[in-house]
Amino acid sequence: MKLPRRKFLHLAAGAAALPAVSRMAWAQTYPTRPVRLIVGFAPGGPADIIARLMGQFLSERLGQQFIIENRPGAGSNIAAEAAVRAPPDGYTLLLVTSTSAINATLYDKLNFDLVRDIAPVASINRSPGVMEVNVMLPVKSVPEFIAYTKANPGKISNASAGPGSASHVFSELFKAMTGVDLVQVHYRGSGPAFPDLFSGQVHVMFDILSSSIGHIRAGKLRPLAVTTATRAAALPEVPTVGEFVPGYEASGWAGIGAPKNTPAEIIQRLNREINAILADPKAIARITDLGIAVFASTPAEFRKHIADETEKWGKVVRAANIKPE
Repeated sequence: MKLPRRKFLHLAAGAAALPAVSRMAWAQTYPTRPVRLIVGFAPGGPADIIARLMGQFLSERLGQQFIIENRPGAGSNIAAEAAVRAPPDGYTLLLVTSTSAINATLYDKLNFDLVRDIAPVASINRSPGVMEVNVMLPVKSVPEFIAYTKANPGKISNASAGPGSASHVFSELFKAMTGVDLVQVHYRGSGPAFPDLFSGQVHVMFDILSSSIGHIRAGKLRPLAVTTATRAAALPEVPTVGEFVPGYEASGWAGIGAPKNTPAEIIQRLNREINAILADPKAIARITDLGIAVFASTPAEFRKHIADETEKWGKVVRAANIKPE
């Protein structure tokens, strides 16, 4: 039977629309089973805590478990590669962090490209850093620290959580912008650095605020400035580095990504749910209580943020010739 041309075109258009309709319906029922959220760090650290908090909120909103899967190792690259190679169906997600952006340049031979192979879903938070010194160091401000360091070249040491860590690149950016000479002393995390910082074996550290806030409040460390563009709610009286070094800004951050080619409808669904969580006063209170700030975005805005951060820290890594251990 020969169909009239108009009827044929109408049926063809309806058939073409079916995949889009089915994808939308699939996104509306998603998730129908537990979702894995892969974290590239050990349990108990700042990244793990924020992942578990977000997983809890998402489970409550979407009625399925969001299971945190810790895959530490290789500076979080093992976790990222596992996510990249997972099926792009929305049931495997990755906690993307500022470490991921640093690693893009720090490691020469990665088996993936973060910007190319991970589809950004939504950002979650920013983590202020804090420039803190041993309380016996005779400086109480960033200008005093700069003057003291320049008067004592080669004698002031900076503790870092390891080559290419946030605390390391934050300090290298400070060095580049101020011309100070800091001797880098690397530890396996900020925790092992604290005893030497307390005792004066090392003099300064650019740590993530959530790791140091307890020691600052206990009077064991003196905060000179926070590293974000604006002052931190947890230390409102402490100035920013940028108030003395114009243009300086450094922060940790975290968000959620998915394997590339994950259906856009699922990414948009997750983005809406995450942003709704980040607007909830209960979630805001839990997040800010950790010493970090809510950071909401669209997938496109998060993609640009990741690309910008990758470029920014890539320049620092190359200029300082930082190599992983």
